[in-house]
Amino acid sequence: EVQLVESGGGLVQPGESLRLSCAASGVTFDDYIMSWIRRAPGKGLEWLSTITWNSGRISYADSVKGRFTISRDVAKNTLYLQMSSLKSDDTAVYYCAVQVGDYNPKRQYDYWGQGTQVTVSS
Repeated sequence: EVQLVESGGGLVQPGESLRLSCAASGVTFDDYIMSWIRRAPGKGLEWLSTITWNSGRISYADSVKGRFTISRDVAKNTLYLQMSSLKSDDTAVYYCAVQVGDYNPKRQYDYWGQGTQVTVSS
C-alpha cells in the first residue's frame, strides 16, 4: 500500500522560508514521478514541480521557479520542497503526489498525500 505523508507546513511571515517533506512508503514501481501540488483557498489545484524519481529530472511552474526547489532523498524515500521568499499568495494546502511510469501532465495522479497547510501572513 502506497502512503504519502506530508509535513513541515505552518505559519510564516512574508519573505520567510519553509521546507516541506513528503515521506513515501510502499512505492515499489520501476519508475515514477513525484510532484508538489497546492490548492489555495477558493481556487483549484495548481501544479508546482515534478521530479522523476530515478533520473532526478526536474520541472517547475513559472509561478514558483527561482523561489521553490524540489529535491529527493532516495535512501529515505522522501521528497522535499524548499520554499523561499514566501508571499501571501503561497498560502495553500500543499500536497505531494505520485504518478507511476513516465510523466504525463494530462493524466491524473495515482496517489496523493493528505496535505499540509502553509499560511503566509504578517
